[in-house]
Amino acid sequence: MSKPTRQTIAFICVANSARSQMAEGLARAMAPPGVEVFSAGSEPTSVRDEAVSVMAARGIDISGHTSKHFDAIPLDRIDTIVTLCAEERCPVVNAEAERLHWPLPDPAGPVGPPRMQAFRSVAGMIAERLETLFADRRGGVRPR
Repeated sequence: MSKPTRQTIAFICVANSARSQMAEGLARAMAPPGVEVFSAGSEPTSVRDEAVSVMAARGIDISGHTSKHFDAIPLDRIDTIVTLCAEERCPVVNAEAERLHWPLPDPAGPVGPPRMQAFRSVAGMIAERLETLFADRRGGVRPR
């Protein structure tokens, strides 16, 4: 029996405060064994309280996450880079890796109660894409 190959995925956006943080938390929870997950941004700020709250409602704790610049993650070990920007300019990361682009709206845009719904909606979109990504890498078998 061969040992599974280690795989690394990095989720990249501008602030590393919402989409990429939620993607990191969801991917860590959903990934098959052997997958290492990172997130980063080109202009890191801080993890948004709404992202922490929405992930907590899904049973995922990202309260200890911090926003970081992509220079702080091991780009030389990353196999797949997923950019999550939609309306803003996505950072360009110089790394030899498979590139995926998931143009998701910034949930921090709306003000008031619609903001939490925007965070929940984006988290749901990320989870759906991750399910497909990991199923494809398992040979099409989706977890039940």
